[in-house]
Amino acid sequence: MADEEEAELNETQKKEIAKWFLLNSPPGEIQYVAKDVKAILDDDELYQEAASESFPLYNKSHMISLELLDRSGDVIITSFGELGKNEFLDPRTAQVAIIDHVKQVCTEVRPAMDEELPSPYIEEFRCALDAEILKYISEAYPKGVCSVYCGSGKDVEGPGSDFELVVVISAARHSPQNFCNGSWRSVWNIEFKDDIQLVELSGKLLVGAHYFEEGNVQLDAKHECKDSTIIQSAEDCAISVASIIRHHETEYLASLEASYSNLPDTTFKDLRRKLPVTRTLFPWHNTMQFSLTRDISKELGIGK
Repeated sequence: MADEEEAELNETQKKEIAKWFLLNSPPGEIQYVAKDVKAILDDDELYQEAASESFPLYNKSHMISLELLDRSGDVIITSFGELGKNEFLDPRTAQVAIIDHVKQVCTEVRPAMDEELPSPYIEEFRCALDAEILKYISEAYPKGVCSVYCGSGKDVEGPGSDFELVVVISAARHSPQNFCNGSWRSVWNIEFKDDIQLVELSGKLLVGAHYFEEGNVQLDAKHECKDSTIIQSAEDCAISVASIIRHHETEYLASLEASYSNLPDTTFKDLRRKLPVTRTLFPWHNTMQFSLTRDISKELGIGK
């Protein structure tokens, strides 16, 4: 039979494949993947289309941080601070960063407008929580950044109404020269329910890592948790919420460390075949009955 010729991929299919590779790049490696994708496509226009659609999604899902143009701090690229296609709010400095998604740089900074910022009442809670989270980040994450956004109710002027704050923590360690990259991302939705005087927390923790020396090993872990505390003053609420976040993140990190330190005794053993093809368990308790040298000698008639 004559070999059937493989159908040539059309431009749409090529673009979708390119987007898949870009979006699934490990932490901190999309620029390396993009370079190879561009070379393989060998079509600048098609690459630009794929990159312009992929980079914004990748940057937001990985919550990358970019230095503000005036070096007054870092802005986290996240949907919680997204104001426009390329505009992201930095609540701490009350500035809006205009960024280039593909180059992953901040190109311009402007002051945030009043309607883009929360009311003074909400800002009091937001600012107090931001200060406490900053203390926690400086102790727990060597290269971490954080930001506190107003998720809903930003126009609330005083007690009596519900509102929501969102804490975003992003930490990355990129060391391609040592063949490893990794990131920690956590999002905490904090709902202030005035009618029942309760603060409810819902956290999502995401850990990604890639080790590629003499191999290709990736980690993609996810954990969700909930907790609550009572509504107090802005400062007391901030201390309580930061303490809860610290507790859950520390606990999850400890569980990860314990899990991976036990890999040789648990997970790797589970990957082995329970029974060999002979359907008979190997007698580990009495291995002396087996001798490869003796069996070979017997078969070859050596020593007789």
